[in-house]
Amino acid sequence: MNDEQQAKIASTFIPRGCCRAPRIYNPKDQIFRHSCCKLDEFNWLKEYKDSPNEAGLRAAEVRFKNGRKDFFSYTNELELKEGEIIAVEAAAGHDIGIVTLVGEIVNLQMKRKKVQESLETLKKIYRHAKLSDIEKWVSAIELEENALFRSREVVLDLSLNMKMNDVEYQGDKTKAIFYYTAEDRVDFRELIKRLAEEFHIRIEMRQIGMRQEAAKLGGIGSCGRELCCSSWMADFHSVSTNVARLQQLSPNPQKLAGQCGKLKCCLNYEYEAYLDALKSFPDDRTILKTKKGDAFHQKSDIFKGLMWYAYSNDRNNLMAIPIDKVKEIAANNKKGKLPEKLEDFAFSKEQNIEEEYGNDNNEMRFSNYE
Repeated sequence: MNDEQQAKIASTFIPRGCCRAPRIYNPKDQIFRHSCCKLDEFNWLKEYKDSPNEAGLRAAEVRFKNGRKDFFSYTNELELKEGEIIAVEAAAGHDIGIVTLVGEIVNLQMKRKKVQESLETLKKIYRHAKLSDIEKWVSAIELEENALFRSREVVLDLSLNMKMNDVEYQGDKTKAIFYYTAEDRVDFRELIKRLAEEFHIRIEMRQIGMRQEAAKLGGIGSCGRELCCSSWMADFHSVSTNVARLQQLSPNPQKLAGQCGKLKCCLNYEYEAYLDALKSFPDDRTILKTKKGDAFHQKSDIFKGLMWYAYSNDRNNLMAIPIDKVKEIAANNKKGKLPEKLEDFAFSKEQNIEEEYGNDNNEMRFSNYE
C-alpha cells in the first residue's frame, strides 16, 4: 500500500476518530490524537489502576460512528489502551469500534449515564482488530455514501414523508443502520424490503431528532462558526424560552432558533453568568415614586448594572439608573420620602422619536433611538 492510498484511507477514518492509516497492531502505536473526534474523552484517572471484579472482568467505553457510544466488558487477559481499534460483540456478528476510556473512570461514566447493567451482562470485547477486520471495515465505510444516496431515491419513489440523514455499516459488513427524521409515524416496511433486496444486508431504521440531524449534516451558524453540535458538543441539554428572556434577548423565534429549528444551544452558555449578575438587581416590578410622577421599569443592562425607567405619562423618555440608586430610591419611598425627579439620578437618557408617514389609505410608523 503506497503513501497516497494510506492517506486516502486515513482521511476516510477521520469522522470515526483515527488520525493514521490502519496497519498491523503495535502496542506503542498512537492511533489517534485527542483532537480527532468530538466523542473523545479525557481520562483524568489515567494513572489510577483499577482492579477487575470477581469474574475477572473490566469495562471499557467504545465509540462508533454518529455519536454512538456503548460500554463493553473484557477479560483481564486483554490489555486495552485508549484509541485502539477493537472488535466487539454485536446483536449478530461483530462490530469494529474505537476505545475511548479504560480504567476506573469507566465505572464513574456508567454511573453518570445511569447504566444499570452489570459487567457480566454487558456485551463483550472480542479482541484487537486484525488487519483483515480493518480491511473489511474500510470496505464497508466506502459503501455508506452510495447507500445513503440510493436510499433517498427509494424514499422518493415510495413517496414517504421522511428524510434520510446518514448510513452506518456494521464492521463485518452484514448490517446497516439508516438514520432518518420524520414529523409523523412512517410505515417503512416496504422501504426495508427494497433496501434489503438491493444491498443484501440486514437493515435497521433508527429515528433521530432535529438536533441530531443538524449534528450529522453540519453547517455554519449565525455566529459565523461551525455548528457546536457538529464540531464538539456530544450531549444535548434542554433550552427554554426563560433562558432567552433572562438574557434580555429579542423574543423573535427566527433569531433564537438554530439550523435544527430548536432554540440555540449557545443560549445556555452564559445563562449561569446572567443568573449570578441578577442576584444584585432589585425586583424589576419596583415602582420608583417621585414628585414628578411614578416611573416604571422598561429594561435592564445587566453587566453595566443599569435599569432603565420611564414615567408612566411619558414612556418614550427612558432613563438609565444605576442599581444602587434604584435601591436607594425604593428604600426612601418606603419611608415616605419622594425625590424631586428621576433625572437627577440618571446615568444616561434615551429618547424614542416616533414619526408618522403615509396617506389616507396607508400609514407607516418608524422608531429611532438617540
